[in-house]
Amino acid sequence: MKTNKPNIDPALVREIANLLSESDLTEIEVQHEDLRIRVVRAAPTVYAAAPVAVAPAAVAHAPAPAAAAAAPASGGEDVSKHPGLVTSPMVGTAYLGPEPGAKNFVEVGTVVKEGQTLLIVEAMKTMNAIPAPRAGTVTRILVENAQPVEYGEPLLIIE
Repeated sequence: MKTNKPNIDPALVREIANLLSESDLTEIEVQHEDLRIRVVRAAPTVYAAAPVAVAPAAVAHAPAPAAAAAAPASGGEDVSKHPGLVTSPMVGTAYLGPEPGAKNFVEVGTVVKEGQTLLIVEAMKTMNAIPAPRAGTVTRILVENAQPVEYGEPLLIIE
C-alpha cells in the first residue's frame, strides 16, 4: 500500500464532482504533476433476485442497512447503538487484510490507536483504509473478509 499521498484540496475535488453532476459526463479525470484525481458517477447497482411474494412497497420501507445487519451479529444482540461501533462509510467490499494471504490489520483483542487502519473497503477499484475513530481494544469483528458491505453497516466494535 502506498502511504506517501499528496495533499489533496477538498475544494478542488468538490469542484470536479460538481462539474460531473452539472454535465452529462459519467467520469472525469484531472492530472497535474504527481496529483491525479478521478471522479466517477456510478450507475445504481441492480441485483437480480429470485421472485418473491413480497410487495415492492414493503421492500422499499425496510429498515436501514445498519439496523438490519446489526441484529444478527451474535446472539441477536443489537449493536447499532454501541458507543464503540465502527460502521462502513461507503458501499463496497470489506477486506480485513492489506492483500490476499496477508495478516489481518486487526483481530479481536487488538489494542488500536486513533487513526490506525482497521480494515479496507474497496469501492470502484479504490482501496479505502478505514481508520479507528478512537483508541481502544477491538472486541468484535462483525464482517467476514471480502464481504460486501453497505453504507452504515456495522464493521467492528472498539471498547
